[in-house]
Amino acid sequence: MQEIKEFNKIFVANWKLNGSFAFINAFLRDIKIDFTNQNKACIIICPPYPYVKDLKSENFFKGAQDCSIYSKGAFTGEISSEILKDLDCNFCIIGHSERRNLFNEENKQIYQKVSNCLNSKIIPILCVGETLEQKKKYQTKEILTEQIKKGIPSESNNEKLIIAYEPIWAIGTGLTPSVEDIDEIHNFIKKDISGFENYKVIYGGSVNSSNSKKILAIGNVDGVLVGGASINIEEFNKIIAS
Repeated sequence: MQEIKEFNKIFVANWKLNGSFAFINAFLRDIKIDFTNQNKACIIICPPYPYVKDLKSENFFKGAQDCSIYSKGAFTGEISSEILKDLDCNFCIIGHSERRNLFNEENKQIYQKVSNCLNSKIIPILCVGETLEQKKKYQTKEILTEQIKKGIPSESNNEKLIIAYEPIWAIGTGLTPSVEDIDEIHNFIKKDISGFENYKVIYGGSVNSSNSKKILAIGNVDGVLVGGASINIEEFNKIIAS
């Protein structure tokens, strides 16, 4: 399993349902990573499943956007964590809000997926976050605590899993919490949820080149999970240069 404690900043590109061979070729040609300044940066690219094997570079790690709750068997269309490992995946996004909301994934399923990844020596990137309604009711910390406690199995630890805080109301909307709010929530996740202290916590939710620098400058933020901006290579280059 890849060591994550050595990295001071983590950049995750979630391409979602986007990509083509032409796009991958252009992406690999144009991505700019300067390791003279970022020798402790971890860059993870998560394309749609069929393109995972075609991402070949020594400059970043390969990740998946999801995996099955099943390990093997008669489950047509499913992709297991073992198959992902066979494709040289080191990371896998689990519990993204689009999976929770559009595909009705619950904490029980997310827990199983995280467990499968850990068993396959893949580092899960567990997404947690609150809706706008929950935020207005001051339930953010309660929701995050429940998602973390019910999503992370006992065999995990802060060297085997990354937590991604993605407020659902900020994803794809262009809205982001204030620097103070992000710092407060990341501090809460890192220090106040018993049994899950000191995990690496990255921020996601309308991250772009205009706000990435100030987000990454927050002491409690270990990196960013980038959605739409990650399929614009000029934008993504600016973000990883932050």
